[in-house]
Formats: sequence, C-alpha cells, structure tokens
Amino acid sequence: MQVIAAGKAAILAGECEFDFSGLSQLDSSAVAAMIAWQRDLLVKSQQITCLHVPAGLDSLIRLYGLSAQFVTHTSVHTPERH
Repeated sequence: MQVIAAGKAAILAGECEFDFSGLSQLDSSAVAAMIAWQRDLLVKSQQITCLHVPAGLDSLIRLYGLSAQFVTHTSVHTPERH
C-alpha cells in the first residue's frame, strides 16, 4: 500500500511518468499499483507513462490484456562485452 500511496502523491504533485529502473523483481502487485495510478490520472485526462519497465512486468501487463491501457518503455539490457 505504501507504493500505491507514494504514486498517488506523485500524481497529485503533477507527475504522470513512473521510472521502474532499478527494479528487477516485480509481481502482480505492481500491475495493481499501475491500475490505481492510471485511474487517478484518467480523472485528470492524463495517461500513465512507465519508463524502464522490466521484461517480467511487461509480460504481466500483456498477459492481463492491459497493453492498451499503459504507455510502457521496456528496459533494454545489452550484455557487457569484455
């Protein structure tokens, strides 16, 4: 619930972009938070934009049939070469 509240506070402050960089292990609770944030933004005629979405979260969004509801930019990891 703290994550949802933090997102809602950010929305009240005018944010509509959420950066998921630094997060690698996310589950369906992240999707629930995104739905709550999107609901708040729709009242303001805005849409959530999710940056650096990990592949696992992107898969969940697609699995639940929510791709059209979110603007997502997935993380692109390129392997290091030595």
